[in-house]
Amino acid sequence: MRNEYEKEDEVMKSYRLEGKYIYRDICTAILVLITTLDFMHVWYEFVSRHNNTGHLTGIGNILMATIIYAVLYFVIGKWMHAFKIGVERKANLLASQVLALFTVDFIDVFLSCAITGQFRYFWYLLWIYFVSWLFMSVVNCLITVPMVNIYRKKFPPLHMIEIYGERLNKLYLKINGVKYKYNVTDLLSCDEEESVIRERIAPFDAVLLNDLPARNKNRILKICFSMNKRVYFVPKISDILVKNSEELNLFDTPLFLDRNHGLRLSQRAMKRFFDILLSGLALVILSPLFGITAFAIHHEDGGPVFYKQERVTLNGKHFWILKFRSMIVDAEKDGKPHPAGEKDDRITKVGHVIRACRIDELPQLINILKGDMSIVGPRPERWEHCDKYRVEIPEWDLRNKVRGGLTGYAQVYGKYDTTAIDKLKMDLIYITNYSLLLDLQIIFQTVKILFQKESTEGFSVEAQEKIMGAESAEKSDTEGQ
Repeated sequence: MRNEYEKEDEVMKSYRLEGKYIYRDICTAILVLITTLDFMHVWYEFVSRHNNTGHLTGIGNILMATIIYAVLYFVIGKWMHAFKIGVERKANLLASQVLALFTVDFIDVFLSCAITGQFRYFWYLLWIYFVSWLFMSVVNCLITVPMVNIYRKKFPPLHMIEIYGERLNKLYLKINGVKYKYNVTDLLSCDEEESVIRERIAPFDAVLLNDLPARNKNRILKICFSMNKRVYFVPKISDILVKNSEELNLFDTPLFLDRNHGLRLSQRAMKRFFDILLSGLALVILSPLFGITAFAIHHEDGGPVFYKQERVTLNGKHFWILKFRSMIVDAEKDGKPHPAGEKDDRITKVGHVIRACRIDELPQLINILKGDMSIVGPRPERWEHCDKYRVEIPEWDLRNKVRGGLTGYAQVYGKYDTTAIDKLKMDLIYITNYSLLLDLQIIFQTVKILFQKESTEGFSVEAQEKIMGAESAEKSDTEGQ
């Protein structure tokens, strides 16, 4: 009888999980439909007034233009995580939708001009699409917030159990920080017998594997697979390196190929081309801002405008990174690194402003143009930090397979106080998954995080200890490969 109840419970859990996806799909359809209807209205008004031949006002042509817009919005919205109802935080969802709408509307300005042949109306189209973007951004935000609230009420957080290895690092506290999605309520050692593990995980929706030795992880993964249990696990560096291996079917034994060559020549050439193009354009467009900032910095205390710092980039090469000076002159006169605190009295008045807006990082566009850096890549670290990390994490130099970046995967998905080992893992995820589309996605994600407080805040004392003093965590990961 008990087995039948357990089976019924598993079926109900399965239906509940499927219900999440169905609800999310319905929300996506509603958002796409509402946005597309607004576009249809804007498009019809434009072609009926400014298309001299009148052939574009037919129902077929209007539907074709509308379908193109709907597909663009759906694809770009999915790419920017604009429809991750119940997955992303509300602020991230709203920012993604605003950016997705802006991108689609900007593209459609050119498409509309091309379809109608009326390029003389470019600025007029730009204006009406801008108004439409503002209106729909507000509408989508007003719709999305109730959608998220309904999701969280209808689908409670996953009931989870953590299976830990040799050490307890309180990962469950970080997981439980996302209260609307996860709820870890029990802990279990990976050294327990299989029968005990099966019995303990049976009532839970999902299992969290926290930094387990390879043998234990493989054993428990198989148990979870046999029991249809969803699994979350912290990857080892080796897991990341082999994640995108190519499947080969040459004979009757499964074989995976992992090339381990970093970026291909064509990818490096394309990446460098866009680095030169975008950094050059940005320097021209932002030159007035450069001038104003330089004047403000020099006017405040008469000191130099730029601040140089030795960093490490591609193949371990050292270079001098450029920043607008945001601290007093000789802030590190003893030659040792002193990360800025949240309320550091060394930061100047102008410095507080340019750090909050990330304007202090803009001179790195010159580094990008020179070839020291890329727009997207692992954040180049100070050589002193690299020497320290290398002792604790022998794999640290793997991130130097590409140029350091102005922004990067770890900057988008990490925090200011993310540990070195986690930064390395995120940088390796970027390197092993590289594509031009991924670069574009990170650039768009960077725009979103600029509006989050934690993306611009300084180090606290606890944060410095967390980054620089996480030796046990780093050793555990590298020794367990």
